Amino acid sequence: MEQRVLASDAKGHIGKNIHIAGWVRIRRDHGKLIFLDIRDRSGIIQVVVNPQVSENAHKSAQELKPEYVVEIEGKVNERPAGAANKDLASGNVELEATSIKIIAKADTLPFDMGSEDLSLELPTLLDHRALTLRHPKIQAIFKVQAVIIDSFREYLKDNDFMEFQAPSIAPAVAEGGSEVFEVGYFDHKAYLSQSPQLYKQIVMSAFERVFSVNKIFRAEPSVTTRHLAEVVSLDAEMGFIDSWEDVRDMAENVVRFILKEVEKKCSRELKQFSATLPQIIDKTPTLSLREVQEKIFKNSGRDVRGQKDLTPEDEREICTIINKETGSDFVFVYGYPTKNKPFYVYPNPKEPEFNEGMDLLCRGLEWLSGGRRINDFNQLMEHVKEWKMDPKKISMFLEAFRYGVPPEGGFAFGAERMTMQILGLSNVREASIFPRDMERIDERLSSEK
Repeated sequence: MEQRVLASDAKGHIGKNIHIAGWVRIRRDHGKLIFLDIRDRSGIIQVVVNPQVSENAHKSAQELKPEYVVEIEGKVNERPAGAANKDLASGNVELEATSIKIIAKADTLPFDMGSEDLSLELPTLLDHRALTLRHPKIQAIFKVQAVIIDSFREYLKDNDFMEFQAPSIAPAVAEGGSEVFEVGYFDHKAYLSQSPQLYKQIVMSAFERVFSVNKIFRAEPSVTTRHLAEVVSLDAEMGFIDSWEDVRDMAENVVRFILKEVEKKCSRELKQFSATLPQIIDKTPTLSLREVQEKIFKNSGRDVRGQKDLTPEDEREICTIINKETGSDFVFVYGYPTKNKPFYVYPNPKEPEFNEGMDLLCRGLEWLSGGRRINDFNQLMEHVKEWKMDPKKISMFLEAFRYGVPPEGGFAFGAERMTMQILGLSNVREASIFPRDMERIDERLSSEK
């Protein structure tokens, strides 16, 4: 069999006969001519079926329906003047079919897949995920997400970070709180991991700079547009830092690199969503929690001074303020109350009631959390007691610090939130290939009630 040519590569074969394979996206009958849009992993190519060229191909084309899988042979021609489609990588050429072979048939689709946008309610789109993933605009979401994850890996590897895989089943709760999934582990209790945090600190104590790409699980009883029960977490940890600002600077550099790579590699996908990348200036503004609250009070009169954290409304308002002041879509916020964060976050030595943790906000949404960690064993044990934790359940973690750990810190992103913000999606579930929340595990759980 002749070697298969991808749709996006057809333009390099003008005047030649090639073999393509893919799915029928659209069939259009214009008199005796039949036009097909054939989709493969690289994009879409138009096929023209003319009975004067091949009666057999024309007969086969009359049978075709959306999502039929086909192999087609034919000659690559330049499209007629004015007929080029700039939105397609193959837009200046078309294939004149000489042979069509049906590889697999498809049932009648439950909705139209041939339009540029899928005009479906989100629950319907997710109910039919196996089908809607084939739509070019849905595919664009996950092509962007793949570049985000690849870029995260690439930048950290180039800066001497080593990748490791953290376990998804843990004996203890790393972040505190009760929003965990408990699982039976033979005759013992265990939990789906909320975070690789404790493990990445252990691994950092051996390798200095490490990162992981893991699924994490949060049993949050929430159906908001920004929460998922299962998230792709992009985590990094680094030793021998001088201050939490070193962690901030590394996180900023990672974000800057990711945005640059998305801009370079995903121009077509960004165009599909009319998306404008978030603006990141030379030095991202950095404010303490108290400074943020003061700015909000001066801006709108809302008095949130003294609150222990930022609400979603606070996050949106400070991002708007910073954007007007500096042009930046990003702002770092640090200096949260120590008791309001996990036990391992480093307290500010000058103001121990506030810690050296940080969040990165973008366009009103938290992208990243991180900061400096406690590296002194005795100080860490004091926090374990204050947070009323059982040291036996985190004994492996504590052992690393018993034998010497340098000043260190790290950060974590949620890949779905980042994808959502970059493309301007209205719901984070759109950015999860198979989203899990309190109402869905592939199928809607409510349908069982």
